[in-house]
Amino acid sequence: MGKRDNRVAYVNPIAAARARGPVQNAGPTIQDYLSRPRPSWEELKEQLEKKKKGSRALADFEDKMNDRWRKELAKNREKLLGGGDKDKDRDKKSVDKEKDEKREKKEKKKREKKKSARRSSSSSSSSSSSDSSSSSASESEDEDEKKSVKKKHKKKKLSIRRRSNSSDPGSDAEYKKKKRSREEGDKEKDDRSRRKKRKSERSYKDSASESSADSEGEEPTEAKKKKRSSEEKEKITDKSKKKRKKKHKKHGRKKKKKAVSQSDSELD
Repeated sequence: MGKRDNRVAYVNPIAAARARGPVQNAGPTIQDYLSRPRPSWEELKEQLEKKKKGSRALADFEDKMNDRWRKELAKNREKLLGGGDKDKDRDKKSVDKEKDEKREKKEKKKREKKKSARRSSSSSSSSSSSDSSSSSASESEDEDEKKSVKKKHKKKKLSIRRRSNSSDPGSDAEYKKKKRSREEGDKEKDDRSRRKKRKSERSYKDSASESSADSEGEEPTEAKKKKRSSEEKEKITDKSKKKRKKKHKKHGRKKKKKAVSQSDSELD
């Protein structure tokens, strides 16, 4: 069994393209793009001027809108700033109107009273006497009204004074009771604080006296201890001195013996 032939023939791509022939153009070529219609310099200038005019119109429109907004803002500011003054004027006008209405009502009442008095007087007397009586009756009624108003005011004042006078003694008594209770409480507190101070002073004195007695009792004991320690030290020093003396004596005897033995050996 022989091997299979997997070799592929080499094809020159340029030769193959030439054999295929010219390719159909699917779109515009580079030459078409380069030879496209272009505007002249004058046409280009006209286009730029048109663009500038459009931008100027937009700027003019924006300026107009800004002016309108500024005017509206100024109007609103004037309204807000002048609103307080207008409210005050309105309040004043309302108060004046109320006063005028009250005055008119009073005048109407007086006129009605005068008319009723005139009618009553005209039925009883003549026209001349009725005029005088109506005027006198109206005056007397006015005086009676004033007197009644004054009496009412006096009664109110008297009632207020009586209430205040009636409330004063009770309040004074309560105030005095509170004062007394406070003073008694303060006195008790002072007494307690004094007792505490006295107790603390006594306890301090007792502790001081005890401490002084203890210190006096401790002083002789300390002195005794010191004396004992000093005596013990003296005894120890005496013993050490005696031992040293004995050692020196023994050493001297030994030296003497050595010297005697040496001299004897030399003589021999």
